[in-house]
Amino acid sequence: METKAYDTDNDGIVDAVAADTDGDGIVDAVAVDTDGDGIIDAVGMDTDGDGEIDTVGMDTDGDGEIDAVAVDEDGDGQIDAVAMDTDGDGIIDVAAVDIDGDGTMDVAVADTDGDGVADVAAVDISEADIA
Repeated sequence: METKAYDTDNDGIVDAVAADTDGDGIVDAVAVDTDGDGIIDAVGMDTDGDGEIDTVGMDTDGDGEIDAVAVDEDGDGQIDAVAMDTDGDGIIDVAAVDIDGDGTMDVAVADTDGDGVADVAAVDISEADIA
């Protein structure tokens, strides 16, 4: 695996790391520290090997743990699925999925009481989806 570190603002602190995890000469993963605190805030990955970042993990609350993930499963540049740990307990408690690829989330689920089981679900199905 080849990695390269970047100090984009020349303050002596690494702001990003790019990695070629499979040795093909194309960057497969990028980790970014956007606020310069030394903790990674976001990680982008090319999980299907097409040279495009399709999965992004984010530390939205600054605790050093990835608590939100967004995925472009079909490579069209639009997010198809999102999963979040909104309360920081390490368990995904909100998720949304665009099933038909139209750019609108069709299914959303939430665990409102933190027990690890979805309590709320919403589905957007039109007559065109049924036909």
